[in-house]
Amino acid sequence: MKLHIIDAENYKIDGGACFGVVPKAIWGKNIIADENNMIPISNRLLLIEQKNEKILIDTGIGNKQDEKYFSHFYISGLHVEEALKLNGFSANEITAVILTHLHFDHVGGCLKYNKDHTKIIPVFPNATYYCSHDQWVSANNPNPREKASYHKENFYSLFENGQIEFIHSEEELFENIFLKIYNGHTLGQLIPEINYNGKKIVFMADFIPSLYHLHVPYIPSFDIQPLLSLKEKTLFYERAINENFILFFEHDPENQCCTIQKTDKGIKPKEIFRLNDVFYFFYLTIFQIFIKLFIFFIEIKIIICTFAY
Repeated sequence: MKLHIIDAENYKIDGGACFGVVPKAIWGKNIIADENNMIPISNRLLLIEQKNEKILIDTGIGNKQDEKYFSHFYISGLHVEEALKLNGFSANEITAVILTHLHFDHVGGCLKYNKDHTKIIPVFPNATYYCSHDQWVSANNPNPREKASYHKENFYSLFENGQIEFIHSEEELFENIFLKIYNGHTLGQLIPEINYNGKKIVFMADFIPSLYHLHVPYIPSFDIQPLLSLKEKTLFYERAINENFILFFEHDPENQCCTIQKTDKGIKPKEIFRLNDVFYFFYLTIFQIFIKLFIFFIEIKIIICTFAY
């Protein structure tokens, strides 16, 4: 298995909305807002290569909406198709797309207009797209709170083209890729857990958007069931600490990954690092084991020689 970060768009959203009931006097210590109280957000996607599969998690914002729409988000950087090319991949190579949910900033890169701007076509023509059934129902019958986050032009053609498959329960979708389901942020959000070189990497999506959302009460106002989000985070942290999960942040422009620990002041980062460091940790562990075995055999040889004399 190989993992590749695909850095798609950077954009901005309202800082107050991003941190819910947490006062700016607190979250503002870590994140600098602009004059409009907007804070930077990344779309850090993940491409998984294993066997004959190239599996992409989420697709970013895309480019279908008009300039007026995009002006609200101060978008910069590359759309997903361009970002893939920058990393040496083409959209045609992608065999599967896991959509954590169907909010515009996660699903917008699934579809695009053709050259004549007359028809919406798939960005990944050879891929099967996966989405939870509960999320699909919500997106097509949105509640007033979420309605502005769903745009049917971002996803409905996938159904018409027969390219989408629905996830009805938690399952191992591919070898080493297990999908958990959380409902606090939105119904049926899929959170992939990836087994990689003895480590479990969790793609956090909007479940825990950034390092600065680790504290249990730090819930974005976008979550439709914030009390459920509190419960889900608490239960997740128990597993994450016991099994030393690596949290991979989609929306944190500065911090890619961390492990966590429980302290007297709540949940805190244990280690903060880049995804490439996971490869380093793996080989470092192998090297350390080799050194310990070498020292062990040297000590055994010394003992044998001592008794021989």
